[in-house]
Amino acid sequence: MYDCAQEDLLSTTILLVEDNKMQKLAHERILTRAGFAVICAVDGAEAVQMALEKSPDIILLDMLLPKMSGVQVLQALQQHAETARIPVIVLSALPQVNEAKLRAAGAIGYFMKSRLLDDKDGESALVELLSRTARETRERNAATAVD
Repeated sequence: MYDCAQEDLLSTTILLVEDNKMQKLAHERILTRAGFAVICAVDGAEAVQMALEKSPDIILLDMLLPKMSGVQVLQALQQHAETARIPVIVLSALPQVNEAKLRAAGAIGYFMKSRLLDDKDGESALVELLSRTARETRERNAATAVD
């Protein structure tokens, strides 16, 4: 279904932060079917804790969360050397007009949840965004290791 290199995705761990149980299951299914390893957090505080403990390759972050908002999670991640370099992509139902604010807070991308429901190519677009992010992160980390 997806044209991404499956073997590359298997080594990519995504921290999915979603408090809505049905959406979490749906998003997790999309990601695992695409070949990503997925770990989940259901609130902002758990997201920060899991990011520190598990060092995921990418964080897919909802904005409306219990305990800490998505923006608070972004700010907390930026305060820790261990998590500041983890790419965070916002997955939200909030209008994309907030994208500049979210990028300023540390997010590298934004994906509307409605695309997963309304757009027949939404799943593929999300998987491609995550695959590209994983590839770019690996390349950046490899270049940093050489320096």
